[in-house]
Amino acid sequence: MSFVQIQCTRCKVMFRDRAMRLQDGYSRQCPSCEVVLFFAEDSMHPFVKRAMRNARKVRKEQREAEAVRRAAPEPRLARSRSFAGRTQSAERED
Repeated sequence: MSFVQIQCTRCKVMFRDRAMRLQDGYSRQCPSCEVVLFFAEDSMHPFVKRAMRNARKVRKEQREAEAVRRAAPEPRLARSRSFAGRTQSAERED
């Protein structure tokens, strides 16, 4: 999970929220002064613009990392040396 720093437009306190949530039409209440912040692509406030831009960047990086992870072949699991070639021992006689 990736998070984005958000600065409140009223009290200027920094807090964070998930980048996947921070999309056009999302609203969030400031944990400090409890003002409701509305996040829109066409917002004129620089704090909202910065948060939206950072969230887009983080989501893009996550998509690219996921594409690379899917394209890479999965490594084969090698057997541990300590157990390689061992067989079940015969029952012990007391």
